[in-house]
Amino acid sequence: MTIAAETKTGGLKREMGLMSAINVIISVMIGSGIFVSPTAALRYSGSVGFCLVIWGVCGVISLLGALCFAELGTVVPRSGAEYAYLIEAFRKSHKFWGPLPSFICAWVYVMVLRPAEVAVIILTFAEYSILPFSHVLGLNNLPAGDLHNLIKLIAILGLGIITYINLSSVKLYVTINNIFGFCKVFACLIVIFGGIYQLAIGKTENLSRGFEGSNFSAGPIALAFYNGLWAYDGWSSVTIITEEIKKPEINIPRSIVIAVPIITGLYVFMNMAYMTVLSPEEMIKSEAVGLDFGERVLGSFAFLIPLGVALATFGCALSIQFGVTRLCYVASQEGQMLEPLSYIHLRRLTPAPAVAMQGLLALMFIMVGNIEELIELASFFIWFFYGSAVVALFTLRRTQPHIHRPYKVPLIVPIITLAVSIFLSVVPIVADPSLKYFFAVGFILSGVAVYTPFVYYNVRPKWMDKITYLIQVLFEAVPTSEKSD
Repeated sequence: MTIAAETKTGGLKREMGLMSAINVIISVMIGSGIFVSPTAALRYSGSVGFCLVIWGVCGVISLLGALCFAELGTVVPRSGAEYAYLIEAFRKSHKFWGPLPSFICAWVYVMVLRPAEVAVIILTFAEYSILPFSHVLGLNNLPAGDLHNLIKLIAILGLGIITYINLSSVKLYVTINNIFGFCKVFACLIVIFGGIYQLAIGKTENLSRGFEGSNFSAGPIALAFYNGLWAYDGWSSVTIITEEIKKPEINIPRSIVIAVPIITGLYVFMNMAYMTVLSPEEMIKSEAVGLDFGERVLGSFAFLIPLGVALATFGCALSIQFGVTRLCYVASQEGQMLEPLSYIHLRRLTPAPAVAMQGLLALMFIMVGNIEELIELASFFIWFFYGSAVVALFTLRRTQPHIHRPYKVPLIVPIITLAVSIFLSVVPIVADPSLKYFFAVGFILSGVAVYTPFVYYNVRPKWMDKITYLIQVLFEAVPTSEKSD
């Protein structure tokens, strides 16, 4: 049961130009990590010089991976990133197994990974948004339990705001995201210029230690890269929203080539600034490097650092939710998610049911509260699916060699990216063979259990018609005319 077919729309609209695409990448890549905890790479690398090299190489690796996605985004001009590439590359290979990788990708991203990330990021936003006012309002004297509840309440309010923005309008999202993107870069530049000033007045003793104490053992190097690449994650974000990018065959590669080097430069110089002001020993012991830096350098303007973290995390959560709702939309069009998730608001042209579902899932994770162990799985899952997308690239080159490729990455680039993805998928399991990885396997198997009856055999309970009708009425949502065959 659906509301009249004549109300169908043409789907999502292309409203985002090059600058908006660049800001999407910047918004997802710059979260709280570069302000709060860039200590792990230093701890594992052992020296200032080697740590800066690792941060730079992480940026190069991220750019190589992003260029692979740039080719995939022009060959498969659909939203959904890894999901879209997996469905295009494998669905015709086998009736049962072919569509399964794409379903598992959607299952993991939609049901756990992205809403849990949004929950953790928005909780970080809540914590840092009150820091500049904690002394004035006497929050430091609150019992720990009351302070925790206050942070959780602010997080829920923040989640409500980003969900409202994504429900309301793509143009509203673009406007707010552009503003926050500028503010994030400005906050990063405050740190960089603070470090430059310290160097100018002669504070060079920390950087002069160079490569002293470098640890070149394979294990620590792997963990240093692992932590660095986690801070860079988000370079694929523009390919999740391909269907809303103007001239994607031009603007996706351009946005990647512009945004990722910008982030690399910011991260390397921010780490250099931190290392100028703080000794390696102080950095390793610090719980929030950016805050310690601000207290040392900015004086009465130290509040700019927690403000920068709050802006960065809010914009990051906003963009992650925006992206995952487009994955819901595409997976539903393919018949691999509930049909109403492919419906869009009649006037606002946003995937309202998908946005609302992601808001509810993130709310559930906020209420659970302690999900750090779950988030530790993020890099494992993310790089596993990055590697799967590169396999899809090789497959599409073999099965569709004559398709027009506006952009084609040199062969060595996907080979390096695949090697890195395999490496980063295996290292955490070898380094820490804990129960959380059994949870990962169990969750994937649960996806197979859902896929078999509801996707492969297309079992559809009769009560779903009533749910579909209710969703349409509640969200003024209608089917699009872009269903997949």
